[in-house]
Amino acid sequence: MILKDDRQARERAAAVVRAGGLVAFRTDTFYGLGTDPFNRDALQSLLALKGREDGKPILVVVGDASEVARFNAHGGKLFDRISARHWPGALTLVVSARPELPEELTAGTGTIGVRLPADEAVCEFVHACGGALTATSANRAGEPPARTAGEVERAFPDGLALVVDGGASRSQEPSTVLDVSGSEARLIREGAVSWRELQETIRGVG
Repeated sequence: MILKDDRQARERAAAVVRAGGLVAFRTDTFYGLGTDPFNRDALQSLLALKGREDGKPILVVVGDASEVARFNAHGGKLFDRISARHWPGALTLVVSARPELPEELTAGTGTIGVRLPADEAVCEFVHACGGALTATSANRAGEPPARTAGEVERAFPDGLALVVDGGASRSQEPSTVLDVSGSEARLIREGAVSWRELQETIRGVG
């Protein structure tokens, strides 16, 4: 079922998430698959639906910077500096995961990728659904990411309780992924935020 993104659709999505179901929604980059990141059964359903390989943590988006503390075991100068300069934005920061997070979320890596989108509508949607949602790309493993609600529905004719249509994807690039879980930043994927720009920020960390 596809519903246009409005108050009613968000209320419906929030109810699905509370019940452990799966929804799809437009993120600040492409469409993502959303569920409660603390619900192990829901995470298992998500992994089964996507056909995702083991060993890959599941991305989480937050509606507000205060939500990050639910996932990040510790901040540090590196995280604080980079997040202060580049959030909200299309930058996923890989941080040390809190020990109580489900293994399905972290894939046993001890880390978790978190992003605060620079898109007010996306943040409002995530906030309505509990403040944090998984946001792994809405495509089956090995397929290109979905850019519209229709593409999501075609990729997943079954398994999703709801697809929230927030319009076409507004980005041509995925988020940049930067690991700041250690003492030095490590680039995992360069995307919307350039590595050169991040290096300038990193050099300012004392």
